[in-house]
Amino acid sequence: MNKISATIITFNEEARIARCIDSLRDIADEIIVVDSFSTDSTVQICEALGCAVTKRAMKGYGAQRQYATSLTSFNYVLSIDADEVLSPALRASLLNLKKSDFKHRGYSFARLNFYCGTPVKHCGWYPDYQVRLFDKRYANWNLDDVEERVIFRDNVTPVRIDGDILHYRCDSEEEFCETENKHAALLARNLVHSGVNPGRIRPYIQGVRSFLKCYLLQGGALDGIAGSSISRQRYKSTLLAWKAAAKALEKNN
Repeated sequence: MNKISATIITFNEEARIARCIDSLRDIADEIIVVDSFSTDSTVQICEALGCAVTKRAMKGYGAQRQYATSLTSFNYVLSIDADEVLSPALRASLLNLKKSDFKHRGYSFARLNFYCGTPVKHCGWYPDYQVRLFDKRYANWNLDDVEERVIFRDNVTPVRIDGDILHYRCDSEEEFCETENKHAALLARNLVHSGVNPGRIRPYIQGVRSFLKCYLLQGGALDGIAGSSISRQRYKSTLLAWKAAAKALEKNN
């Protein structure tokens, strides 16, 4: 049977991590956790459940995922987040892959995102295909701070398999806002590094565009209260990112 290394990056995930790890039973032959110096019991839970834990300061999601990949023992790496769970259908697909020879260098599967316990089928959140299982000899994570992804060293088209990753993004609107604001800070840093000059008006234009894209073009209106909340936060976090970038550039000049 083929072997799979699973990787998880964590920071203060004591409420979620056990459920994530439990969904990896019989799938992962080792679980590598890279923790960003959690102040709760995340590390202790991971170690008690048999994971190998390494501590490393967060330097962007892409870099952190690639570092975790570098610690793995087996060629095929399954990357999962602490707030994600493999659905029963996805577990079955992965078990079938393990029993047969891996015929491809990369595999993708849909991710079903939950907002405060509600599955969201629009807002650009579904099917939200993710490349999460790959042969590390031919692929690696790019080093982007946000919106990181697996890139292949040659012309590889990942194969889609059945089943979803269940992504429990937040338990409350406040938690979602906090997470989005963290992503906005990383996006602002990327904007500064790219040399974009936001000016005074562009942040608001980008914020409105983000709202309209989410609520109208991506069908957020069809997701009811959840879709409305997600779209409003998309406006706020985009505006925050572009304003922060403008402020940073102004300070540097």
